[in-house]
Amino acid sequence: MNQRIKITDLRDPRLDIYARLSEVQLLRYAEPAPGIFIGESPKVIRRALVAGYKPISFLVADSDLDREALEILEQWQGIPVYTAEEAVLRKLTGFAMTRGMLCGMQRKALPAVEDICRDARRIAILENVVNPTNVGAIFRSAAALHMDAVLLTCGCSDPLYRRAARVSMGTVFQIPWTYFHKKVSWPEAGMEQLRKRNLFFHADSTGGALPGRPCDGLADRPGRQTAAVAGDQRANDTCPAGTGADDAEYAVKRQPNRPGDAAAEAAICPVCFFAPQRAAFAGRTAGSCFTLRAFYCTIPINMIGSGGV
Repeated sequence: MNQRIKITDLRDPRLDIYARLSEVQLLRYAEPAPGIFIGESPKVIRRALVAGYKPISFLVADSDLDREALEILEQWQGIPVYTAEEAVLRKLTGFAMTRGMLCGMQRKALPAVEDICRDARRIAILENVVNPTNVGAIFRSAAALHMDAVLLTCGCSDPLYRRAARVSMGTVFQIPWTYFHKKVSWPEAGMEQLRKRNLFFHADSTGGALPGRPCDGLADRPGRQTAAVAGDQRANDTCPAGTGADDAEYAVKRQPNRPGDAAAEAAICPVCFFAPQRAAFAGRTAGSCFTLRAFYCTIPINMIGSGGV
């Protein structure tokens, strides 16, 4: 049976991982070994457990000790379960928990880029995407459109940050992913590492240096792998050139978005993830690596499905 502990003292050090440690402190909690992360909501927690992550403890609101939470707790007997009224937990954590359940979990060592790419045909590469909400949304799109793996540059937000994992609906635990090594410069060394695998690059662009040739050209690259490099608006503002997209052979054209429209980072991904698959759906073999350059633009609704993309 689970060890249920009623919270009576908000200063209890056993609750530090939920209330007083930042995401970065959690990441570095056990250095040099992998740290810990917080899963939020039963769906996300369940997918993390299925993926092999080990729980440290659970934090559950009394009102949410329902069937979904109980099913998870029953599978992990002996793991501490801290409980309290929802108002107490909101005061403890500083936010309203989704479905009233958190779980502290041990991280696993990340695989190498070569291991991630070995059997993947469609690879998404996130280029300095610093917003965890966008990272989570991009993972959801990648899962829905059957991307096989995700690579992240060192400037990206961590997919296991609580908000990123929650927005992803737990898909960060279903798609293999890893970071480029911090000593691998992007895009120079990183692109060269990928080019050795005969990757074909496709870019998302507002115009400028990229030619914007039709996506249909992707169908003419049979047997080659597919990838997508997703970038961040702020990174692009400070370094508009020299991103992975500069080496793209094809580009998806789209119009500039409104200032501050950060949601465009995630909104454009489904279109670009789908681009190399259109050929496959038409009965042709698609293989490519496509780069989504700095998501600082958006596609007008009337362009989708009208031949504008």
